[in-house]
Amino acid sequence: MDDMIQDTIDSLDDLLDAERAALLTGDIDQIGRLMAQKESLIDTLNDQEAVDRTELENLNSKVERNQELLHSALDGIRTVARRLATMRRIRKTLETYDAQGRKNSIVLHQEQTVERRA
Repeated sequence: MDDMIQDTIDSLDDLLDAERAALLTGDIDQIGRLMAQKESLIDTLNDQEAVDRTELENLNSKVERNQELLHSALDGIRTVARRLATMRRIRKTLETYDAQGRKNSIVLHQEQTVERRA
């Protein structure tokens, strides 16, 4: 394996560690910046013919680890979005139940007014 391939593998390995750190700290901007670099390094490796299988397996395990972290982060973001939507709905409606157990929703209108003072 030549030095260029090894340099690419080392760079990708370091980048995957940086990506993991960004995922663990929630640094979404950093994750976005690393994505383009990661794609470029992977494309470079894909263009090579003689790459050590063991090195690729190590990189693959890091990629899979980061993918799991990314999925978990996305699940968390979706959960927060659903919770915020629920909170907005709760602020706009009042839900009650009648004597027969039927649900009633009362839509609350919040008028937005501007108070003018002289």
